[in-house]
Amino acid sequence: MSFSEKGKPPGDNAHLTRLVDDLNIGIWEYNSATKEVKWSAGFYAILGYHYTEIENSSQVFFNHLLYHQDKPAFFNALYNSRLSDDASPIQIRLLTKAHGYQWFESTIRKSDQGDSNVVYGSLININTYRQHEISFTDKQSTQQEILQVARLGSWEISAHTSNNIALSNEVYDIYDIQNRLQLNVEEFISFFEPAYRPVLQSAIDNAIQFCRPFDIELLLRSAKNNLLWLNVKGLPIINDRGTCTTVRGIIQDIDNDKRKLLKLEQSVNLLTDQNRRLQNFAYIVSHNLRSHTGNLQFMVNLFEQTEEEEEKNEIFSHLKTISDSLTLTIEHLNEIVKIQTETTKERKLVEFEPLFKSIRSALKNNIEAINAIVEYDFSQCPEVSYIPAYMESILQNLLTNSLKYYFPGRQPHIKCYTWRDKNHIYLIFEDNGLGIDLDRHGDKVFGMYKTFHQNADAKGIGLFITRNQVEALGGTIKVESTVNVGTKFTIRLV
Repeated sequence: MSFSEKGKPPGDNAHLTRLVDDLNIGIWEYNSATKEVKWSAGFYAILGYHYTEIENSSQVFFNHLLYHQDKPAFFNALYNSRLSDDASPIQIRLLTKAHGYQWFESTIRKSDQGDSNVVYGSLININTYRQHEISFTDKQSTQQEILQVARLGSWEISAHTSNNIALSNEVYDIYDIQNRLQLNVEEFISFFEPAYRPVLQSAIDNAIQFCRPFDIELLLRSAKNNLLWLNVKGLPIINDRGTCTTVRGIIQDIDNDKRKLLKLEQSVNLLTDQNRRLQNFAYIVSHNLRSHTGNLQFMVNLFEQTEEEEEKNEIFSHLKTISDSLTLTIEHLNEIVKIQTETTKERKLVEFEPLFKSIRSALKNNIEAINAIVEYDFSQCPEVSYIPAYMESILQNLLTNSLKYYFPGRQPHIKCYTWRDKNHIYLIFEDNGLGIDLDRHGDKVFGMYKTFHQNADAKGIGLFITRNQVEALGGTIKVESTVNVGTKFTIRLV
């Protein structure tokens, strides 16, 4: 290909040069030994210059037209072109007359004349394409940053190869997987906690088979053993026949919001429970005090109307009995109020074994009187952070009840032990005593002044206090019992 001299087409190949110029393509030639440069008229035109406005020289090209940061890449391309006939095009920025630096793509080829110092190439303007590409890349980068900040990733499962799953980088980050290993669906699901695995598997199966979308919240244990709440969504993509071809979805880390919601729900439940206990307490106060005051008023009126000294003495003895009963009731009510006010006390580390031994020693006479076997095992959880007075009261009430309601003719066997399940600590109390008919009395077991056996010592206050102490610290107490077989109390302490 011939080059124009000062921008004018040569004679022999003028028609080819004009054709190239009409295509808005520039042609150049460079001799690395002599530093001689040749440019076609299209080369000037594509940059927006007239041939008289810039000197046709390597110095102008390298120091004036070529953007300084693109020089290393261009020189490297020149060198590689002399080693290979199949050099890749290079993208560079050149200074145009009217629009500043713009992007151009240049092919570089070595000369066919055998002179290894001579290379030539074409030049086309790709600025519009390159700007769109940069804009698209910037948008992708922005979207990528948004996804990373939102901790939001995508996944995709093909219905035809339902054991394979494609995951975005954000999903790997959420899973704490650094090496981007290819996971199958089973492995993908296995990171979730056992209770949630069948839920996700069922949702995916239903999406593939019945085209059902899903939106569920699941608990994940990451590769670094971090527990995270995730929102997992899936949307079936169907073909013209209505058959699912692909399931696409997203995974988002919602751990902070979920834990705040769970904490709020826990607080609401606690307030609801406290309100229920307060209403129950108000009812007990109203009922019990009204009963006592009514009896007192009746006896006082009767005393005032009676003239016989003997009858007055008898009425006075009844007054004393009612007064003692009222005093005991007030003591019980004070004890219940005290439970609520003491919940703000500082918890301390309570060791089960020495405390239980102390209580067992205090009840030694009761134990020996019925030849009871009292066993304990606190090895699974030897201590707990609790209010010491509460723990002492709970253990004493449960042990006292087991001793009090033993089954006549059968050696009493009482067991107390602890166990831990994840973040919860449980205290278990079992006996082989009289048991409770839960069908008849199940809703009254922890009620105030509720008794279920003909025992003169029964006051019906111990289990009521125990339940209030346990629930005041956020725990729960449940009972399992069979008449004439025994009773089991399960207390979730924390």
